[in-house]
Amino acid sequence: MSKQPQQRYAEAIVNRKARHEFEIIETFVAGIQLAGSEVKSVRLGQASLNESFAIILRNEVWLENMQITPYKHNRMEVLEAKRSRKLLLHKKEIAKLQAKVSEKGLTLVPLKAFFTPHGLLKIELAIARGKKLYDKRETLKNRENQRHLDQLRKQYS
Repeated sequence: MSKQPQQRYAEAIVNRKARHEFEIIETFVAGIQLAGSEVKSVRLGQASLNESFAIILRNEVWLENMQITPYKHNRMEVLEAKRSRKLLLHKKEIAKLQAKVSEKGLTLVPLKAFFTPHGLLKIELAIARGKKLYDKRETLKNRENQRHLDQLRKQYS
């Protein structure tokens, strides 16, 4: 009898645009409330944090626009792919986030979703400020210069 190949699980779902579009000020880690089939989809890497954001409503933090593709073997009700999902934080953390986000120009952006060694899904949230176009160009220029310097060091080492 041959063994079936094991499915490879996703390491982490990363919001790659977030670090390009925003200046990260502070980060937090929050739990997320999901249905069982959604967890299975995230484990398979069928989730996206692109264009997602977090909001605070009635002292609760909600993650909006996180895309989780419905699990294909689910027999229960099919959930919306982009529904609002509650983030789990302590009251003090929520109060701190609310105070920071009330400042002009700051927002809550998810950076990545990852599983803990105990199998719990966590979301890394950041308090961020949007970058201007010239800031983005400057960041790219600095990154290219650093890459070039690293190549030169490697070449002459």
